[in-house]
Amino acid sequence: MALIRGINVGKTKRIPMADLSATFTALKFQNVKTLLNSGNVIFEAPRPSAPKLAAAIVKAIAAKFGVTVSVAVLTAPELKKIIDENPLLSVAKDFSRHFVAFAPNSAALAALQPLLQQTWKPDALAVTGRAAYLWCEAGAIDSKLSQIFGRKAGDTVTLRNWATVLKIQALVSGSPLD
Repeated sequence: MALIRGINVGKTKRIPMADLSATFTALKFQNVKTLLNSGNVIFEAPRPSAPKLAAAIVKAIAAKFGVTVSVAVLTAPELKKIIDENPLLSVAKDFSRHFVAFAPNSAALAALQPLLQQTWKPDALAVTGRAAYLWCEAGAIDSKLSQIFGRKAGDTVTLRNWATVLKIQALVSGSPLD
């Protein structure tokens, strides 16, 4: 799967999902499906190298739509591991205020390590080898953690709220979406 950062947010970087699907199909990916209107693409690929797949996707999107994006490519087992390892589920009471930051690799999360030394209450932050988890009690817009996190993470990570993460997992596993 590919999680594309920053498309269809506001009025910039608008990409219709049908056109995005066609772009993935042109890359010879199989069983292409999109979820929501925010750059969640499920697909099968003959070569499982995440960095090579991400580079091909970034290049194709730039060529077709004229926009520069960041892409995190994950396998279904990687997504399951990120979900299973979530250390903030005990504090996250509203899935729309609980976020997962997906990174293209563990090095992209290194800049976030200093944030773990600070206290963010009532918000919370955790970082694992492949993802960062944020709980923003008052929502992302009003969260000091979310604002600082965005500056530190830069353009390399892409966030999804927990409800969307679970919908992606359902689509990947073939479960019905609620």
